[in-house]
Amino acid sequence: MTESLRFLMCSPDHYEVDYVINPWMEGNIHKSSRDRAVEQWQGLYHLIQKRAIVDLVTPAVGWPDMVFTANAGLVLGDRVVLSRFLHRERQGEEPYFKAWFASNGFTVYELPKELPFEGAGDALFDREGRWLWAGYGFRSELDAHAYLSDWLDIEVLSLRLVDERFYHLDTCFCPLSNGYLLYYPPAFDAYSNRLIELRVPVEKRIIVAEADADVFACNSVNLGSIIIMNRASTNLTQQLNALGFEVWETPLTEFLKAGGAAKCLTLRVTEPVPTGRELGLQSMIENRTVLLEGHLLDSGLINRALDLIVEGGGSFQVLNFELGEQRQSTSRAEVKVSAPSHDLMEEILSQLIGLGAIPSTREVCDIHLAVVNQMGVAPEDFYVTTIYPTEIRINCEWVRVTNQRMDAAIVVHSTPTGSIAECKLLRDLVVGEQVAVGVEGIRSVRNPESRDQRHTQEFSFMGAGVSSERRVELVVEQIAWDLRHIRDRGGKVAVVAGPVVIHTGGGLHLSQLIRDGYVQALLGGNAIAVHDIEQSMMGTSLGVDMKRGVSVRGGH
Repeated sequence: MTESLRFLMCSPDHYEVDYVINPWMEGNIHKSSRDRAVEQWQGLYHLIQKRAIVDLVTPAVGWPDMVFTANAGLVLGDRVVLSRFLHRERQGEEPYFKAWFASNGFTVYELPKELPFEGAGDALFDREGRWLWAGYGFRSELDAHAYLSDWLDIEVLSLRLVDERFYHLDTCFCPLSNGYLLYYPPAFDAYSNRLIELRVPVEKRIIVAEADADVFACNSVNLGSIIIMNRASTNLTQQLNALGFEVWETPLTEFLKAGGAAKCLTLRVTEPVPTGRELGLQSMIENRTVLLEGHLLDSGLINRALDLIVEGGGSFQVLNFELGEQRQSTSRAEVKVSAPSHDLMEEILSQLIGLGAIPSTREVCDIHLAVVNQMGVAPEDFYVTTIYPTEIRINCEWVRVTNQRMDAAIVVHSTPTGSIAECKLLRDLVVGEQVAVGVEGIRSVRNPESRDQRHTQEFSFMGAGVSSERRVELVVEQIAWDLRHIRDRGGKVAVVAGPVVIHTGGGLHLSQLIRDGYVQALLGGNAIAVHDIEQSMMGTSLGVDMKRGVSVRGGH
């Protein structure tokens, strides 16, 4: 037993799967065995007790998930950030954990009531003490990370979870001793995976297979060279052994029914404060406020804007919403947007601008310009135009952009009567011209009286239904007959295809028709080529994951 290691656990006296708040609970209500759960919990308790001191918090009747003490809070030194549970089914645990922390000498920090954060389930310290990995996306809000950085004086690296099976960070991510990391990359978005790769050298990254992730191999307790987990495959065990780790397996199947395993059942309460670290670290999280005005509900604009923020890796808070009093009245929303980095904030804002969002009046500033240094090459981070009327802010005045078109750059010219702006194709850019970069001082002009659902018409083929009158199956059979007939008599077929072929998953079938000799020529523009390359390299089309059917960061 090591005096420096101390854990908090809670016996499963009242443990039961009584409700569904994660995918693992579905189909398991009242199907857990109390006796088996106690037996398995005792097995974990005794393993940890061999190497550390284990404190117990008294379980409370009516709060079956209190056994998962990892969600009690986040401890560093003598400070603890108390959890704010997202679901009401767990919110009653908060006062019990608060009382335990206070009675044991911890300084308790409490987040605003409407800001979810689920403790060490969504926040894991690098075992070298260099930074804190913090998850968001399902249970914890991104805005909570700024509080963690401020209260604990530690750098916070925000990771977005995208697979609902892994709803807490500790279900798919486990920092280990000596700088190693055990994790499941598909649980995170592209930005988060890139951040992990930048911070953890490739030789220190231990990637688990889906089969291991599904039995919560990452939900492990690390005690020096020992890793305690529910189960590990032979390959994973051998890999960990080769790196100097010893795997202790202990069955926790009863707790898997509720979406938890070894790490979920424990909270390390002796996280040492690293020495020699920089204090007063600034959070990387960036906040901006935007305004939306119009028929926000009728047009679905407010829903699209909020979805766009979340899909882009950010979070939001509606600061003010003024609903129109009558049907013809317009509504107005003031939304606070948060993003884990400046680059992601720029991406989100550029898409919000396309929806007609404008910065709050207190945040409006002039446009940023950069000079073209090479013919036909735009400056880095240039603003890409849309088909919608656009204005830019120059010298505190809004100037309408002329020659509006999609996928162009905004060039600003100075004239004796003032500045003018125009859209210009990239190939037409001339050395010395000034081009708009970033998203500051740019807004789309939209009619607030309009109820049109902007952005639903462009690429409308993606959501188009098929009328029963068309009898698509008969059309397909007829075309198939024609293709066979033309091939058999030595004829040739040319297909004129657009990007819809790729977006609907038809690219694979079209390529098979070509290989089988049914199609001899393919006629298409740049769009189908670009979409095909995107699908082949990124697995997406128009920014939509072709396997999961959901938008990914970066989008179209």
